[in-house]
This record gives sequence, structure tokens and C-alpha cells, in this order.
Amino acid sequence: MPTPSATPPRNAASRRLVAVVVLVPVLAALALWAFAWPAARTAPRDLPLGVAGPAAATAQVERQLARQDDAFEIHRYADEAAAQEAVEDRTVYGAVVVTPQGPKLLTASAASPTVAQLLQQAVERQAAAAGTEVRTVDVVPAPQTDPRGAALNASVLPLALAGMAAGAAVTLLGLRGVRAVSALVGAAALIGVSTAALAHNWLEVLAGDWWAEAGVFALSTLAVSAAVAGLAALVGPAGIGLVSFVVMFLGNPFSGASSAPQMLPEPVGTIGQWLPPGAGASLLRSVSFFDGAAATGPALTLTWWAALGLGAVLLGSAMKTRTKGTESATGKELDKALTPVG
Repeated sequence: MPTPSATPPRNAASRRLVAVVVLVPVLAALALWAFAWPAARTAPRDLPLGVAGPAAATAQVERQLARQDDAFEIHRYADEAAAQEAVEDRTVYGAVVVTPQGPKLLTASAASPTVAQLLQQAVERQAAAAGTEVRTVDVVPAPQTDPRGAALNASVLPLALAGMAAGAAVTLLGLRGVRAVSALVGAAALIGVSTAALAHNWLEVLAGDWWAEAGVFALSTLAVSAAVAGLAALVGPAGIGLVSFVVMFLGNPFSGASSAPQMLPEPVGTIGQWLPPGAGASLLRSVSFFDGAAATGPALTLTWWAALGLGAVLLGSAMKTRTKGTESATGKELDKALTPVG
């Protein structure tokens, strides 16, 4: 009698080989598309920009800006004070103020050093063509320890990885229900505190309220970890891979953290703000440099991700408990029916 082979059937091994050979290049191509395409197509698209001054004086500036293929979304303001307030409220990334002495550019490098540099180059080019000079004022400057925003941009990926790791650990360790929720919230809180200590106290690249920054880091991590653990609780370990794929291949490159959402191709910039990495980066900028201006939208996005994920964790645990209870009751009834009477 032939003994069963310890190795899988040849056709099964061939299918696995083909799957690996095909899947790896597909994932590599997808990663290249997700990361390289937005970076290669970075350009202003309806970028909010203010224009301030008398209507007759600003008309020419508006016409010149409008020639740049819908690069800017023009917001009109009566004077410099109103334009500066709009910059500080994150309504616009900058503003061109028309004065008797020539154009004056208000920027906010804390919102995006890339955009501030782009605006300066665009306005200076127009002023040079008109034979005038531009005075530039950085209304909300980036910290001197991180003038290019590199540290803030670099925080997006580690927070996403930390969230994925926490969600996967909770799932693989078999934690369920309230214990899983407690583990996710506790891990996110510790990550938030430790990250704020590193970024604010040690690197000194953040300038806002310390506890608010720690809360942003914690909420950004929880949004990812809860989504990972929640989907895994509903559909099994495959949920870990699915959420990780969305966060890594879409959320990270679509976040706009290194430039701005309006600098990415559409609808990439919009999609990125619906995902935890993009919402987390936007919320951190608002809390750290703008006293919480324009923080409501990204805060709600992260809260929804976290709440839905934690709800899915509890729901998945309840479903498994009910299934086990049903199976146990069915087993007892079957044993009772098979037990001989007397």
C-alpha cells in the first residue's frame, strides 16, 4: 500500500510558484504607481490663494494667476489684515497683497514649505515681468529646527506601521472584546505620549500644545490599529492584510504630507484626506502651528476610523461568542439524543 507523500502535489506546488512569480511583480508595480505617480505629477490644482487690496488694483494680479491653468483657487479679501487672518485660519496657503509700494506675499511655511516656496517663485516671476519687487512675509513659519517639514512628513509612515503592528498583535494574540479594545487604546496612548516626547521635547520640531500633539499621535495610531483589528475580527486574519494594504499603498503616498493635498492629482488628494495618514498629518499641522484651525475635518475622520474599528472588534467578539454558544448547545442536545435511556 503506497504511503501518502509528505510533499504537496506537483500541480499544487506549480500553482503556488506561478502565484508568487505573478503576484510579486504586480505588487511591485502597484507600489511604484502609488508612490511614484503622485510624486511625478505634483503641481498646484485649485490651490487656495488669497488676493487682497482694492478691486481695481487686484484685477491684474487675478488675471495673471488665472492664466496658470486652474492652478489657484482665488479668494478675495479687502485688506492685508483679512488676508493674514485667512492664512492663519488655514483657509488659504498664502495671499498676494497689492500695496502702493508693490506686491506683498503672505505665506505660511508651517502649512507646507513646498507650497510656500512655490507661491514665492510664482509671484516673484510675475513681479519681475512687471518690473517690480515682491516683499515676502512668512506669517506662520515652520520651526527653525525643521524648516522643510521633514520631521513631520517622516512621522506619517512610522505611525501607520505602529498602528498596523498593534492591530495585528491584538488579533494574533487572540484578544477579544473589551480586552482587545483596552489593548488598542492603551497602546495608542503610549505611542502618542512617547512620540510627542520625541518630536516636541527632543527634536523640537513641533510648537503646539504638548497634550494636544500627543492626542493627535494617539488618535492617528488608534485609527489604523482599530481598523486592522476590527476587520480581522469580522473576516479573519485576511483583514490585517486588507487594511494594511489600504494604509500603506494608498494612505501613505496619498497623504500629501510632503506638499499639500491640492498638489496631488485628483482624486488622489481628496482620497488621501479620508484615510488616517493624510488626516493625521493635516490634524498635526493644525494643532502644532495653527492653534487648532481647520482641525475639525481631519479630527472627525480619524475619530470615525477609530470608532468603527473598535465597534467592529466588539461586534466580531460578540458574533464568535454567540456562535460558540450555539455550537455548544447543539452539541449538548445531540449528546442527549444519542444517550441511551435507562
